[in-house]
Amino acid sequence: MIRTVLNVLWLIFGSGIVFAIGYGIAALICFALIVTIPFGVASLRLAHYSLWPFGRTLEAKPSAGLGSFVANVLWVVLAGWWLALTHIVAGVAQCITVIGIPFGIANFKLVPAALWPLGREVTPT
Repeated sequence: MIRTVLNVLWLIFGSGIVFAIGYGIAALICFALIVTIPFGVASLRLAHYSLWPFGRTLEAKPSAGLGSFVANVLWVVLAGWWLALTHIVAGVAQCITVIGIPFGIANFKLVPAALWPLGREVTPT
């Protein structure tokens, strides 16, 4: 019950909608470019994770191999570092107030996902 309340508050006040829309637009662009479809799938995973971060965690897939590693290196260079920085800045800004601390922690939880998304899956805790 508390997870649902936190997720609804996250959507309204914690920037969950904003991040999900941004990741969704990035996914559409990646799908349109065809070669970058794996990045689009990762962006959709991030959009879904950023909508409901409470009660879920990110785990590495055991079947991820060298292809995921190479794609993650490209992701970090092209987009991952500024996405992670955005989550860090939003998390710090939200942690300034006592009420915003859970939302700041949720943003910090999204940093590894934004930095290194391929070869991972979102699972319930």
